[in-house]
Amino acid sequence: MRIVALSVFERIVYHCHCSDPSDPGRPTLEVDAVLRDGDADGPLLVSVADYKRMVGFPAARLHLPALRDAGRITTVDRVEYLTFPLWQPTSD
Repeated sequence: MRIVALSVFERIVYHCHCSDPSDPGRPTLEVDAVLRDGDADGPLLVSVADYKRMVGFPAARLHLPALRDAGRITTVDRVEYLTFPLWQPTSD
């Protein structure tokens, strides 16, 4: 699965969409957003709610336990996020 981040502020992805839905158990992140100082200091975070919206509830129910076991989910201010320590910018 390939997720494209459209806006990022202080590591949190606020707007994103799925550009390739294949293999939702292995999400990757591309960033097509302006990044200012502090926006990418550490792993970028996509909310689990956005992940569910993009893959659908049945696929999310299937893949979230493995992502959680792999340490790919964190909680910030009582909101669960998928973590992306590695990501790539989209090509210009």
